[in-house]
Amino acid sequence: MADPRMATFALLVTLFVAPFRVAAEGAIEAFQFDDATQEARYRALTEEFRCPKCLNTNLAGSDAPIAADLRSTVHRLILEGASDQAIRDYLQARYGDFVLYDPPVRRGTLLLWVAPVLLLAIGLAMVVVLTRRRRGVEEPLNDSERARLEELLHGHSGKDAK
Repeated sequence: MADPRMATFALLVTLFVAPFRVAAEGAIEAFQFDDATQEARYRALTEEFRCPKCLNTNLAGSDAPIAADLRSTVHRLILEGASDQAIRDYLQARYGDFVLYDPPVRRGTLLLWVAPVLLLAIGLAMVVVLTRRRRGVEEPLNDSERARLEELLHGHSGKDAK
């Protein structure tokens, strides 16, 4: 007869691990497609859209429930014969520009498009200014500056000789 403590331990481990196993198995999606072209479109589209819940993960790589719903929606729309652009328009209309990695240029997204160019211009301007300042420091000394430097370095002045 088995040790009752071991049987209890095995039962507790099974009860603890079972929910994780079910969740992991539930995350696997097996969508059926009519042909390989539809499957390729599905993969491309799910990699093109950002998960609304995740910060920077596409639908294909996200395990968020909303991403699973969106993958299912993309699958359904592909099977219904929707074009890639129609699917993009549908998701954008429903979830906004956030789902797009490449949002359209318009008033609301103008700063998003202009900011990198402005930051690059500011950075280049700073490099130019700092380079010019350095060049100004590296100019050679004129004769009076050189004489004054010699005087300071050697501590000699014509008046100190006694």
